[in-house]
Amino acid sequence: MKKCAAHRIKVEYGSAPSQFGHVYHPTTGLDPDGPVPLVVLIHGGYWTTEFGLTIETAIARQFTERGAVVWNIEYRRVGEPDGGWPNTGRDVVAAMRALDGPVRDALPAEIAARLDRNSVSVVGHSAGGQLAVWSVAQLRARTETCAIRTVIAQSAALDLEAGADRPSIRNLLGRPVDEIPHRYAEASPLRQEPFDAHVIALHAENDTAIPVESSRRYVELVTAQGQSAELIVVPGEGHDAFVDPRSACSRRTVRLLGI
Repeated sequence: MKKCAAHRIKVEYGSAPSQFGHVYHPTTGLDPDGPVPLVVLIHGGYWTTEFGLTIETAIARQFTERGAVVWNIEYRRVGEPDGGWPNTGRDVVAAMRALDGPVRDALPAEIAARLDRNSVSVVGHSAGGQLAVWSVAQLRARTETCAIRTVIAQSAALDLEAGADRPSIRNLLGRPVDEIPHRYAEASPLRQEPFDAHVIALHAENDTAIPVESSRRYVELVTAQGQSAELIVVPGEGHDAFVDPRSACSRRTVRLLGI
């Protein structure tokens, strides 16, 4: 497959320092016919400032080189002013809504006109997978101009109540679960009402950070409630394989995106 050259633009969706993202778009090599795929990318890293959107830079470029426009978003995290729940989640919802204005306006007119707004994909890894599923649920899989059809949750934190004893989840939510059980339930992807998009829980078989049983249980429970979802397990790799564009996990993600 011929690779497209990629260009990156910083776009702000709010006034806080972490309310921005990087828009990647092809500059050469793009198929002159047909729609241009649109992918939202949400990084993980325990919801903390120890990790930022640049851990997904190589993946964003990989998707763009295959002809997609990519919106790689940052958000306020634990360890910075106003980070943590609920603002972390609200930022991701706001970043999704930026597809309707700031992201569109940052693109060359000929690419913006060809964006496949009726079939947007959202990809989130680990903590970013929680944010991906949760934010799409809040939006009911739609912004003003876009319909989200697919959410790929890569080795994601999908049940915050079951993981309530993990320091990263407790730090995100701010207090122990026995003090604020409603907040853990409200933030957990597992507890969201079904929405009109297909969720793919894509999990690395050898993941020791978030065991594959977590995604398996999520799919079993939400499909019983009417959510379109499936589990795909990638053998032989671990949690961090999703941020390596050479990995089987990344290749499977590319295939699922159809790019």
